[in-house]
Amino acid sequence: MSRSTVSQIKHRQHGLQYSTIAGIALSLMIWVVGWAIAQPAYADFCRTINQHEICLLRVKRSAKNHWEYRASVRIDGEKTPVEIYDCRHHVRIRRDGSREQFQADGAGSLICELLGS
Repeated sequence: MSRSTVSQIKHRQHGLQYSTIAGIALSLMIWVVGWAIAQPAYADFCRTINQHEICLLRVKRSAKNHWEYRASVRIDGEKTPVEIYDCRHHVRIRRDGSREQFQADGAGSLICELLGS
């Protein structure tokens, strides 16, 4: 092999070493920055209404009927299953399909008041 070929091979090896080190350093920097950025905090939204603590645990708006919300709430520490809250007709639709009018200061009224329906 000629000297220029040997020189080119050594140059390529050094280039590979530098790019590998640079790749590792970049990956490490991304990982460190990812941990340094504050992660979002998830907390239940709670209100005390008529001496009852009502917490919204999970709320999802219906794509088809914008006035309906699927929500799970906790009332005085007791978690409820996901139910449909119909803000147009002010009724709660249970899992078995039965309907119940909102209580004046209950979870349904809170959901509809907060979410603007």
